[in-house]
Amino acid sequence: MAMMKDSDMQPASKIITRCKSNPILTKENVPYPVATVHNAGVVKHQGRYIALFRSHMHNGRSVIGMAESLDGFAFNVHPEPFLTPANTGPFAEYEEYGVEDLRISAIENAYLLTYSAYSRHGVRIGLARTLDFKKVERIALVTQADLRNVVIFPKTFDGRYVRLDRPHSEISAWSIWISYSPDLIHWGDSRVIMKPARYHWDEMKIGPGAPPFETPEGWLHLYHGVFQTMAGAVYRLGVALHDLEDPAKIIGVSDQWVLEPEDPWELSGYVPNVVFSCGAVPEKDGTVKIYWGGADTVLCAGTAVISDLVQLCLTKGRDPL
Repeated sequence: MAMMKDSDMQPASKIITRCKSNPILTKENVPYPVATVHNAGVVKHQGRYIALFRSHMHNGRSVIGMAESLDGFAFNVHPEPFLTPANTGPFAEYEEYGVEDLRISAIENAYLLTYSAYSRHGVRIGLARTLDFKKVERIALVTQADLRNVVIFPKTFDGRYVRLDRPHSEISAWSIWISYSPDLIHWGDSRVIMKPARYHWDEMKIGPGAPPFETPEGWLHLYHGVFQTMAGAVYRLGVALHDLEDPAKIIGVSDQWVLEPEDPWELSGYVPNVVFSCGAVPEKDGTVKIYWGGADTVLCAGTAVISDLVQLCLTKGRDPL
């Protein structure tokens, strides 16, 4: 693998250009009582950007709100939450403590929604589907307890759906796994494909971020990594490139992070020193809009040149395992 000269390296603050109007959403923008606005899955639907964001209510539990935008930066929040914990049926027991950190994958003329469902039994992943962001159909709880951050690739491979996820493990570092399904309900053939690096910016744990999107060189995936410091954990964003035909094969992982907490609302808040992404929207001009929660309190946005992110994976990479 070719190595990039130090003089060619762009610092993290230059890879992603922060929106000048950050934070783009705060609790003051929400027409119902919330304590936070963060961690939004975002997609472009019929020419409009749809953001499904997490909010803590004033009892500490989370719901998913919805906002729309014409330009991807100035959002208007809907008057009611988009997804709240189920009150009846098989989902109610497992969503009792809230729904969190939703991701959106556009596939087969629909949008698949994966979200963390919290209850007295732990955290599981719920899967839902919408066609128009007006009606939502819950499909299944697709994991057992203690598994988070499920993102589904926006296409099938040999007739199977593919997802990335992050099981909880005290035996091995929290890592990114891949799984397959013929029907979105039954998942298997699971294996680990990417692990944190020792004494690295993502040493403590890593997890899928925004759903991967296709580039000519491969599937580009923004993930989060965590490093434990004497002052607490720091959450940053990194980038990995998966093979176009075999997403279990990782072509490259950038050795450097692409975004870290810098602004006041990322350094201080509900959970300090956090940038955490659940959504990215690639554009036809070769850029990508990236959305992240700042300190689990506000929603922020920025842009990057897709080829810059790809080159980080190809020319300044590290071993994924």
